[in-house]
Amino acid sequence: MVTVAKFLDVSEGVQPNQFSVGSKDEITSISDLDETYKQLMDKPLACVMAVMGGDGRPNLTPMWFDYEGDKVLINVANQRKKTQWIRNNPQVTILIMNPENMYHWMSIKVTVDREISEDDPTEGARVTEQLNGIWQKYIGEGDEYGLRDPSGTERRTLFECRVDKIATFGQPG
Repeated sequence: MVTVAKFLDVSEGVQPNQFSVGSKDEITSISDLDETYKQLMDKPLACVMAVMGGDGRPNLTPMWFDYEGDKVLINVANQRKKTQWIRNNPQVTILIMNPENMYHWMSIKVTVDREISEDDPTEGARVTEQLNGIWQKYIGEGDEYGLRDPSGTERRTLFECRVDKIATFGQPG
C-alpha cells in the first residue's frame, strides 16, 4: 500500500487551510493514481531528484523520470557522485512539476530495492535498453542514448525503487 497525500490547492480559488493535506488515500499500485497526477509521470517532463549528498545536505539533480509497473527507475552513470550517495542512503525523493503550471505537481518518496549494473552478464542489457527507451521518451530521435561520455568508459547503474509515499497538488490547467 502507498499513501497518497492530496494537498488542498488553489486551482479553484482560495480556501481555508489551503496548502495543507486535505486527504490521505491508500492505493495498491501507482497505476491507481488519479490521471491528473499520473500524466505527470507519463509525459516527458523533467523531474528533480533529491539524494543526501556527501556533506549531509540534500543534493538536487534535474533528471528524466521513468517507471515500470510499480517501480520507479533511476538510471545513472557509475562515475557520478550521486550514484554512491544513492548507495549510501537509498531513500530518494522525486518532484515532478508541470512546466505550464507550477501549482500542479507530485512528490514521490522511494527506496531502492535493487541495483543492476550495465556490466551484469545476465541483466546488464536491461540497463542499456531502459536508458535507450528513456532517451526515446525525452528526445525522440535515434535508437540509442546519445549523451554517453565520449571517452567510452561510462557505465550505467539502474536502481529499481519501490514507492513509499506520494504527495499531490493542483490541477493541470
